[in-house]
Amino acid sequence: MYGLLGEHLPHSFSPQIHSALGNNDYHLFEVAPENLDTFMKEHNFEGINVTIPYKKAVIPYLDVISSEAQKIGAVNTVKVKDGKLYGDNTDYFGFKYMVEKSKISIKGKKALVLGSGGASLTVQAVLHDMGASEIVVLSRNGDDNYVNMYIKHTDAQIIVNTTPVGMYPDNLNTLVDLDRFKNLSGVLDVVYNPLKTRLILDAEQRNIPSSAGLSMLIAQAKKAHEIFFDTTVENEICEQIERSLTLQMCNIILIGMAGCGKSTIGKRLSELLRKDLVDTDEMIVNTENKPIPEIFAEKGEDYFRWCENVAVNIAGKEKSQIIATGGGVVTRLENYNSLKQNGIIVFINRDADLLPTNGRPLSQMHGVKALYEKRMPLYRQFADIEVDGNGTVEEVANRIVKEIVSL
Repeated sequence: MYGLLGEHLPHSFSPQIHSALGNNDYHLFEVAPENLDTFMKEHNFEGINVTIPYKKAVIPYLDVISSEAQKIGAVNTVKVKDGKLYGDNTDYFGFKYMVEKSKISIKGKKALVLGSGGASLTVQAVLHDMGASEIVVLSRNGDDNYVNMYIKHTDAQIIVNTTPVGMYPDNLNTLVDLDRFKNLSGVLDVVYNPLKTRLILDAEQRNIPSSAGLSMLIAQAKKAHEIFFDTTVENEICEQIERSLTLQMCNIILIGMAGCGKSTIGKRLSELLRKDLVDTDEMIVNTENKPIPEIFAEKGEDYFRWCENVAVNIAGKEKSQIIATGGGVVTRLENYNSLKQNGIIVFINRDADLLPTNGRPLSQMHGVKALYEKRMPLYRQFADIEVDGNGTVEEVANRIVKEIVSL
């Protein structure tokens, strides 16, 4: 029996990853700190991965520790062999793979590492071995911290986040303002839930090469699988698993004019892709306990947009959904990160002449064509994919599926 040891593991991707690697006997072991001693001494497992808060705590129970794990001072993989416990650290290989896959060059560059915990030690080891000219570790209370970094370290060329800041459920938080760093050539974040943290989204919007933590998670799992079963797995399998897992976990967000069919097309996509359907307009109606025209009439558009932003924030942090949005969601740029963090944004472009206005306050107030022309640049600014929205529900849904699987 194999598995992942941690204290709280409600959102782990590890079982899916190890299943894709061929190990269907992989479980989650949620162990309270007071029960760790019994768990490790009984070691009723053949191999385990170890996550926070036990990467250092398991070391006293091990008989043999690899040189990589000794250098880093943390263990994330334990194998039982001939009654002995062997400890290793595959996070090193995972982060190295992540950097190499991103094609971000480390050699000769100054790197800023956010955080000083176990993940930070792994990252520092890799950066050192890949030839970083200087490695600065930031912590809240150290000599180098999040206050004086803008005074001392704005010349950093690489930033790596190893903290849980921005991790689910505290999505869209970030420790740094990238605009203060003028020489950045790479941003990496070991967090993998959400699929893209605020730090990664900020880097993308500034055209800075970046990489999120899912590739590291998969690569370290591949290395652990090799250790568990004394085998070799080609790196190409990591890319295949990442693509498959991303498509499985990501949200498909539908944007477009009111009346373009987002809700009905979303329902069909939900059936085709086996993802739950979430309608942000329905969320608002259920919360306010009144239809949208009444909300506009009684409280105005600004209040409705505030409600919409709340709904988008709630929906966007979850995964594996079809999210149908209101026609004006693109009028608030702050909605972009909420939608994009776990999602692929699809613009359903239906001819203005075919759009209904009944029950749609803004379309009635401003005219469909004028509103269509005003919002078109915003829809295209938000969208990863634009599809022809003319035709039947089945036709448009199939166009979307075709575009998504070809990404």
